[in-house]
Amino acid sequence: MIPIIKKEWQQYFSGMLGYLIIIVFLLISGLVVFILPETGILDGGYATLEPFFSIAPYIMLFLIPAVTMKSFSDEYKTGTFEVLRTSPVSIRDIVTGKYLAGLLVVLSALACTLVYVACIAWLSTDGIDTGGIAGSYIGLFLLCAVYTAIGIFTSSMQQNSVAAFLLSALICFSVYSLFSSLAAAPFLGHKIGYWVSMAGIEVHYQQISKGYIDSRDIIYFLTVIVLFLQLTILNVKNR
Repeated sequence: MIPIIKKEWQQYFSGMLGYLIIIVFLLISGLVVFILPETGILDGGYATLEPFFSIAPYIMLFLIPAVTMKSFSDEYKTGTFEVLRTSPVSIRDIVTGKYLAGLLVVLSALACTLVYVACIAWLSTDGIDTGGIAGSYIGLFLLCAVYTAIGIFTSSMQQNSVAAFLLSALICFSVYSLFSSLAAAPFLGHKIGYWVSMAGIEVHYQQISKGYIDSRDIIYFLTVIVLFLQLTILNVKNR
């Protein structure tokens, strides 16, 4: 598994893809936190990272599929998948290695945003809610872990990396916000609407972002990650 992770990591940063993803993420999130009039702390006068954690799931809808879209698609397209398949590495290790490598790229981008925390702490006169910020980062990490698993899954389905990107973005958006939107429909009622909303990521992400870490939310994220990784393993085996 380790050689797979190293190979994928080197592939991400041997060109511009890895660096470009990190730069774009920091640029957009920096604009949201500091510059934009409705969310920026410099214009609003209130030092908080809430706008960043609110917009980050939607930014990641596009950036994470960009990271993962070539994971298997390029292997299929160039024919290197057959070489990889005959190597002394199990399919499970291949999938897990590619998944962890993609997740490491995303975590590198998230780690850079810790500068925002330092800036907020410096600008704030009353201190910052470290518990809430820590919970928000945990929630965002789990969210990114799910998005990465979905991206790996869609990349394992086809040779066209652009189609994998679009499909991944669509599934990520659906899993994040579609269930919450459906839950708000009046014909479902309160009880059914509650259970429908619990099937999506948004409710669990917002719960953890408040600093309240419930084991049920953690189990939900882990279940979705394992589900999509297992589907990926089945896809790769069927190739």
